[in-house]
Amino acid sequence: RMETDCNPMELPNNTGFEEDSDYTDFEGTEVKDMRLEAEAVVNDVLFAVSNMFVSKTLPCAEDVAYINVETRERNRYCLELTEAGLRVVAYDFDQTDDGLQTPYHETVYSLLDSLSPAYREVFGNALLQRLEALKKESQS
Repeated sequence: RMETDCNPMELPNNTGFEEDSDYTDFEGTEVKDMRLEAEAVVNDVLFAVSNMFVSKTLPCAEDVAYINVETRERNRYCLELTEAGLRVVAYDFDQTDDGLQTPYHETVYSLLDSLSPAYREVFGNALLQRLEALKKESQS
C-alpha cells in the first residue's frame, strides 16, 4: 500500500517537538507562518516609513495577519496580509473597517508606493545608493 499523503497528526510521538509549545498543534504552526510573513514584510521596509509593526491586538490566523504602518507623512494605516496580498483595512492602528473596499497589492512596495511619496523617495534613494555601491565594487 503506497502512502500519498503525510498527515502531521499521525507522526510518531518521538519527533522531539513536544518541548516547544509552538509545535504542539498543527494549526499553531500555520498561524506562526503568517505572522512570520508579516514580520518579514515589516523588516523589509521599516527603514522607509516612520513606524511599522505587526498588530498585537488584532488576531493572526492561519490565513491572515495585520500590520500597522505610519508613513513619513504621519498617516496611519492598518494593513491586512493574506494570500491575496496586502491591502489597507483601516486608517488607524489596530482597526478594521468592513466598509472599506481597497485594492490588494501584490507587494508591500507597491502598496506603500501608492500611499506615501516620502516612502517612494526614501526607497528610491536607498536603491540608488545600493546601485552606486555595487558599481564601485565592480570597478575595483
